[in-house]
Amino acid sequence: MAATQNRDMGSGSIPKLLAQLALPAVVAQVVNLLYNIVDRIYIGHMPEVGASALTGVGLFTPILMLITAFAMLCGSGGAPRAAIAMGRGDDDAAEKIMGNCFTLLLILAAVLTVVFYFAAPSLLVLFGASEKTLPYALDYARIYIIGTIFVLIVMGMNPFVTTQGFATFSMMTTVIGAVCNIILDPILIFALNMGVRGAATATVISQAVGAVWILRFLTGKKTILRLRKDYMRPEKKVILPVMALGISTFVMMSTESLLSISFSSSLARYGGDVAVGAMTVIT
Repeated sequence: MAATQNRDMGSGSIPKLLAQLALPAVVAQVVNLLYNIVDRIYIGHMPEVGASALTGVGLFTPILMLITAFAMLCGSGGAPRAAIAMGRGDDDAAEKIMGNCFTLLLILAAVLTVVFYFAAPSLLVLFGASEKTLPYALDYARIYIIGTIFVLIVMGMNPFVTTQGFATFSMMTTVIGAVCNIILDPILIFALNMGVRGAATATVISQAVGAVWILRFLTGKKTILRLRKDYMRPEKKVILPVMALGISTFVMMSTESLLSISFSSSLARYGGDVAVGAMTVIT
């Protein structure tokens, strides 16, 4: 089955292949919005503290964007290079690229978790958190940051599933995570009375489910490229070209994060929590 799909990716009609890859990708992107939208809907409807909690969680957005940017540094840089290697018929080279990217993601996860966990209070104040909104922002941030490894695996490794032609499976990674999040949010936020910590926990659990889903596939029998221990040892000649290709996506997403910081801090200074909360809803 895997081999047949691989031949189809190399010999099928271009419009058909574009549709085969693009439609699931579009659906996945739309569904991915549910992670943030559902969290915001439930948090905004928390009795008495909904507005402050929503504003606090919104102030975490720049950090979330930066975490995503690092994931895409590996995913957007590694998956196309793996595809080129597959096109040459060199699956070993493609697997080495994927293995090196996985190791890089683990290293980045460790560094980002430590840095953002301890820097979160200062960063959130810099972004515009007030005495009223900082506790909610910090509660959400620290739980989400602990789950950074799952976010990086999902965002960074899913492109390697798509590049093999398994676009529908890649889409299901996002759909499964979103459905888990929708189910868990009301349970953790309201039933267990965890508030914003419940929203963050639901997101982390959902991302963990997605990470397990991807890793089971990439180490299973249906995949074309298999994640192997032998190819996880970082090699400069593999990682540097990956980062060179992925840096453009990284810079674009990092710039979005800086814009978000600029908006939030300016709104906090001149409009207060209400203005920041309004921006969170619009975003």
